[in-house]
Amino acid sequence: MLRIQDLRIDPMSLGKEKLLVDIAPKYEYKDKVRTENVVGYKYVVALPEHGLEKINVAIDGRPLLDKPEHFEPVEFDGLEISAYQINGQIQITGKAKGIRLLKGEMKA
Repeated sequence: MLRIQDLRIDPMSLGKEKLLVDIAPKYEYKDKVRTENVVGYKYVVALPEHGLEKINVAIDGRPLLDKPEHFEPVEFDGLEISAYQINGQIQITGKAKGIRLLKGEMKA
C-alpha cells in the first residue's frame, strides 16, 4: 500500500521566493525519543506565493547560515519536499543538501 510519506512533492510548487525567517536545531531521535544530540538544523522559510505559510527544511551537519534578523531570500540545493501524517493531520516538510542567501554566496 502506498503511504503519504512515500510521495514527493515538486519543490517548484512552493513558489519562486523562499524567505528565511528562523533557524532551529534538529535533534536525533532514538526509539521515538528525542536525545540532546544535534544532528543538523531546520531552516524555517516563509512562502510568499502561499500567503507566507512556513515550511521547515532540514539540513544535516553544522549550521550553514546565521539566524536572520529580517526575512532573507534563500535558495536550497537538492531540495526535496514530502508529506507525513501526525495525529490525523497532513504535514509538509523538506530536506536539502545546502542553502544559500540569494544576495551572497553559498556556504557549505
